[in-house]
Amino acid sequence: MTIRELYYGDNLQVMREQIPDEHVDLIYLDPPFNSARDYNLLFKTPTGEPANAQIVAFQDSWHWGNQAEIELDDILKHHNTQVASMISAIIGFLGRNDMTAYIVMMASRLLEMHRILKPTGSLYLHCDPTASHYLKVVLDSVFGKDQFRNEISWLRSQPKSHTKTNFPNCRDILLRYSKTEQAVFNKVYGEYNQDYIEKFYRHVDNDGRRFQLDNLLNPNNNRPNLTYEFLGVTRVWRWTKERMLKANEDGLIYQSKPGAVPRLKRYLDEMPGQPITDSWSDIEHLHGSNFETLGYPTQKPLTLLERIILASSNEGEIILDPFCGCGTAVHAAESLNRQWIGIDITHLAISLIEKRLHDAFPDLQCTVHGTPKDLDSARDLAERDKYQFQWWACSLVNAQPFGGQKKGADSGIDGVIFFRDDTRGTPQKIIVSVKGGVNINVSMIRDLKGVIEREKAAIGIFICLAKPTSPMITEAAAAGFYESPDMRRFPKIQILPVSDLFSGVKPNYPDLTQGQATFKKAPVTPKKQSKKKLWN
Repeated sequence: MTIRELYYGDNLQVMREQIPDEHVDLIYLDPPFNSARDYNLLFKTPTGEPANAQIVAFQDSWHWGNQAEIELDDILKHHNTQVASMISAIIGFLGRNDMTAYIVMMASRLLEMHRILKPTGSLYLHCDPTASHYLKVVLDSVFGKDQFRNEISWLRSQPKSHTKTNFPNCRDILLRYSKTEQAVFNKVYGEYNQDYIEKFYRHVDNDGRRFQLDNLLNPNNNRPNLTYEFLGVTRVWRWTKERMLKANEDGLIYQSKPGAVPRLKRYLDEMPGQPITDSWSDIEHLHGSNFETLGYPTQKPLTLLERIILASSNEGEIILDPFCGCGTAVHAAESLNRQWIGIDITHLAISLIEKRLHDAFPDLQCTVHGTPKDLDSARDLAERDKYQFQWWACSLVNAQPFGGQKKGADSGIDGVIFFRDDTRGTPQKIIVSVKGGVNINVSMIRDLKGVIEREKAAIGIFICLAKPTSPMITEAAAAGFYESPDMRRFPKIQILPVSDLFSGVKPNYPDLTQGQATFKKAPVTPKKQSKKKLWN
């Protein structure tokens, strides 16, 4: 059975409870950490302006507290005593603070990743300079310093001149470790640049094929069995005479003039390409004009993940991304015919990844663990975390979640949908209000009517767990209709119980963009054959 699985939850718990020992072939992780700010998913309006909402998808601020103490205690009791000693030393040096809370939480997760990685497996940790030096020390203690393979530098952007006191930072680090000496590694190649071609492949055949000349002489002069006359020249040759004659017959021997030492033709189109080093400057970062860009600031290029997957796994093997984000790693894994597992701590991320995969691979079937599948599990989520419930409910109607875990006045908006019903007009807006409580009443519909008027929105959608009352239904009907340019009418306020959404009921509104005014659609991605050359 092919493994295509998304998990909502803390990756530490998911790995401990759901993934057995030596199960995964390759792990890529891009754990969020930046001491200056949270990691956010920022959504934009169809006009390209930042939306009023800023959603905290993974609160990237680590604080020392009970959870850090629990995970530290687990580390101190772990059979890998090197990690325990290293973490104790770091805490002794830095104290109990936000940085050491982050290091402890990463160490406990890296220990689990080491457990679930196969002996032939590798791990790539993507990080920036904020904590890369500490993470490398932790990785040395988890995997063993002898299993360190590469520190890869990726030029993620062009240098900016904003800083006046430092050299501009324009690169990220990828730390590569293997489980054992038997780790899979497939050498990958890039294109030769034109200057290299002109310098080293300056000869051209009659058929236009470029080639360079290689030496056919044997460096060992004491080889009587390889000493013979060939094309009028006697030397100690690299090959037997039979092989030399065959190469000449195949047109692979070049002799500039009679009596000159023959040389071997090496054709450019038969070479694998320029070997990729640990300095990756040939993968363009994502920007607004790139067709692949979906609008998430931390999104990485597919080519970056494809290179990692091609280098350190084979077709059919299992790729794990325990910090899924917007899902680039699992997208790349699917396109390269790998199996995959993705984990993220927010319903928002999981729903966005589901949408991305469905857009890119329309026939794909994957299993999603941890998201509500019935009313009981929906109620449980609403009771445990109202924000996660709101984000999940918004995903049911393909809405951008609005607002985050911020204190203050309730704007009355939990989600926003944009749509176009006229190619010449401006995009219209739908307000989504989500209520997960057991007590709902007609005043909530009146409040939604007020928000629609204030925001100059076309339609309002009211999502609820409880069954709407008769006065609520009457109040919603009294709001009237939104009339599209083609004279069709749509209810101004639409009440959608979660039970109806589970049954396949959809919001009723016109949209010429088929949802792309709200979320950019990932292009359909063809499956690729594994190959050692990865052209960029």
